[in-house]
Amino acid sequence: MNKSQWENNEEIKIFREYLRIPSVHPNVDYTACVEFLKRQAADLGLPVVVVYAGLNPVVVIKWLGKQPELPSIVLNSHMDVVPVFPDKWTHEPFNADLDDEGRIFGRGSQDMKSVATQYLGAIRSLKANGHQPKRTVILTFVPDEEGGVTPGMANLIKSDYFRKLNVGFSLDEGISSEDETYAVFYAERTVWHLRLKISGTAGHGSLLLPNTAGQKLNYVLNKLMEFRESQVKRLEEDLNMDIGDVTTVNLTQLHGGVQSNVVPPLLEAVFDIRVAITEDLDALEKRIRDWCAEAGDGIELVFEWKEPYVAPTRINASNPYWLAFKKAMDELGVSTRQRVFPGATDSRFLRSFGIPALGFSPINNTPILLHDHNEYLRADTYLRGIEIYKKVIAAVADV
Repeated sequence: MNKSQWENNEEIKIFREYLRIPSVHPNVDYTACVEFLKRQAADLGLPVVVVYAGLNPVVVIKWLGKQPELPSIVLNSHMDVVPVFPDKWTHEPFNADLDDEGRIFGRGSQDMKSVATQYLGAIRSLKANGHQPKRTVILTFVPDEEGGVTPGMANLIKSDYFRKLNVGFSLDEGISSEDETYAVFYAERTVWHLRLKISGTAGHGSLLLPNTAGQKLNYVLNKLMEFRESQVKRLEEDLNMDIGDVTTVNLTQLHGGVQSNVVPPLLEAVFDIRVAITEDLDALEKRIRDWCAEAGDGIELVFEWKEPYVAPTRINASNPYWLAFKKAMDELGVSTRQRVFPGATDSRFLRSFGIPALGFSPINNTPILLHDHNEYLRADTYLRGIEIYKKVIAAVADV
């Protein structure tokens, strides 16, 4: 296909329309997204409701199955996107520009408005072919996945409304692959945001005072960076490992001091820690607390975000949804790689309730540009993704 053919393709038009809605943090207004999705449901002839399990709306579209008493299939996506720095983009971030190579530029083109409209496109095609799934298929379009407030799915899953949906399996976002394979994510690392409040001797900057906050910070920081380096080495030594297989530690914020010649009584350091699923959470926390104790008195640990361990989704014969997903991909003749998601998605909330969930975006041979400048997705990749979802959705909904 050439540029004009892509521009005139109805599925591409729908995708680009969704991309043009600036549902961007901070202070997202979801009104336009909700209205867009209501129109999509009407075009599909499917019932739609808007529910509130928090401050912001969740849009739910249902495709009734032949056996609706069976546990349902959820196709989840989030409506919000991360901020942009327009001066870093070669195209306006919310224009959904299509270039001569077929690249569609826009914030959310990979993360993850493409997935949302590909679900819709796949169902549109399946319905047109007279297909009705065995299980009810439920599309959830949630707010606030990208931060700012409590994720919409975290609120939704605790509600009576969600419990009545009787969910048996969920699909959600993955990450693009830069080679021929498709990445499938069966687990996520545990997210910790840790603040260290380090108190110490204060005084004049010309003295060598004992037990300063700076000395204690230096000790603990060195220990954490040594641990970080051990994880770097693990990645370097085992080429079969991905970033999701190790624990990452990053210093993200430093606060303290009032002027350059005063030794401060308090320094604060914030760390983003993503704990590998093979790591013992209690043992790691004890190590960090021990390092703080070794540094001296006066260090307070505050977990600003401390998620519990969530068991991975089983990717073996004990999980019939996995078998159906994998069989569908094999029949399409595509290769998959099973991975641990390096970040955090809504799948972790479903898994925490015992619902098996896979993260999957049908994007390959594409640079990983989520949260990056000039985020784009090729039109042919997008349309191929609809065909993949047709096969996958039909397979998991007929388990």
